[in-house]
Amino acid sequence: MAGRRPTMSDIARRVGVSRVAVSYALNGRPGVSDDLRERVREVAQELGFTAHRAAVALHGAAADVVGLALRRTSAALRSEVFRRQFIAGLQMELYARGYGLALQFVEHTDEEIALYRRWHAERRVDGVILCDLRTGDPRLDAVRELTLPAVVAGGAGELPGLANLSTDEQAGAAKIAGLLSALGHRRIARVSGPPDLAHTAARTAALATAFGADAVLTVAADYTGEAAATATRRILSGRDRPSAIVYDNDLMALAGLGVAAEMHVAVPGAVSILAWEDSPLCQLVHPALTVLQRNITDYGMRTARLLFELLDGRPPRSVRYGNATLVVRDSTGPAQIMSRSALPEGGPRPPAA
Repeated sequence: MAGRRPTMSDIARRVGVSRVAVSYALNGRPGVSDDLRERVREVAQELGFTAHRAAVALHGAAADVVGLALRRTSAALRSEVFRRQFIAGLQMELYARGYGLALQFVEHTDEEIALYRRWHAERRVDGVILCDLRTGDPRLDAVRELTLPAVVAGGAGELPGLANLSTDEQAGAAKIAGLLSALGHRRIARVSGPPDLAHTAARTAALATAFGADAVLTVAADYTGEAAATATRRILSGRDRPSAIVYDNDLMALAGLGVAAEMHVAVPGAVSILAWEDSPLCQLVHPALTVLQRNITDYGMRTARLLFELLDGRPPRSVRYGNATLVVRDSTGPAQIMSRSALPEGGPRPPAA
């Protein structure tokens, strides 16, 4: 550091904490322990750190804001119950700590990474929450390079340098398999989210383990009702129609239920339908949908708490969240496996795909 003024980043590297934690300690703000505060001050003195008044005004103080970028439109968010409940949980925890939420919608990954760089350069946020982790996701290295405190909501396994709150998809798949197996279902279809999402891949692997890889037909969709309707028509028009269909979210399951009615396929008489997520509409439709129910608001709150651990100077943790409960309603029943070729003469047949 010869020839230049020591910075908070220098102190952070020496102490082994985030720059935000150093800022909290030096500015007498809550959120760090007394021991850490004392250690930061000792290192600052050793390095000869002195805060420049203008620099403190511009850069030194924490923003008291958490950033969240979503690759979807604001219109799509209105129909996505899971994400709205997740954001509600974040907001509850942030408000309790006096923090705000910077929510930005983006179209692609490069735009999201550029947003993180701008937020970091302008000290707009103290940390970020990453959603919808993808295979080989470049956002992980980007936030590591920026030394931007980050929590991945829905990641899998350990993510070095980042906190992570993942869902227990294996437990959820086991509950789905237990119910459908007990009802005699042996051939299952699934309408999934985008296949490059980490939790989509985790659900695919979990269902293959629970049922057997050859027993599950997976058709990829994009969480929208339109894509789910197209997938459901394809599934129900097949010669070897499955006896049950599992949808990765509530909106797709509701669309699938509508297509079954349109094609005169009785639910659950001819096909059982189950959703991996719940929403109030799942109880209001007829028949009411069997679902995996989770406390998504609590999931959002726990995500925020993991980020606050980082901001408080604690090391990142990977936590498995597994509170899914199987709620059995009227859309699932005993299997009555019937191929397209075995449909009764003159009976209802699905339209051409």
